[in-house]
Amino acid sequence: MQKIHQSITINAPVAKVWDAMLGKGTYEEWTAMFNPGSRYEGDWSEGSKILFIGPSGDGTDGESGMVSRIAVNKPHEFISIEHLGIYANGVEDTTSEEAKKWSPAFENYTFSETDGVTTVTIDQDIEDEYKEEFEAMWKKALAKLKEICER
Repeated sequence: MQKIHQSITINAPVAKVWDAMLGKGTYEEWTAMFNPGSRYEGDWSEGSKILFIGPSGDGTDGESGMVSRIAVNKPHEFISIEHLGIYANGVEDTTSEEAKKWSPAFENYTFSETDGVTTVTIDQDIEDEYKEEFEAMWKKALAKLKEICER
């Protein structure tokens, strides 16, 4: 497993950036850079289970994604998502070999604000084979988040 580390500076207060990153409608907008139709089911409370789901992309009407839990939630400062397994067509899988490739893996967001300008840093554990693809998607997703927050 490798790590992705990226950050972006956004001309908006940290509360606005936090809300845009995690709010239902805006979350779906910026995460469309990974997979159009992405969404989450659950909430961001520390310790709670959350599913990250989107169209499977295999030409069917199925959905796929991640089974996760919120490991840490310090509002406007830090959120840590622990990926526990995979989700496919209504089935949560945390025990198969494929699921274990993604677990345990963490996706962390760190927020800091200076004079009304917020820096968001993401750190994500990623399987070697997906690192380059996810680095490119994160660049687009963070740029979209910046656009949302600054409009």
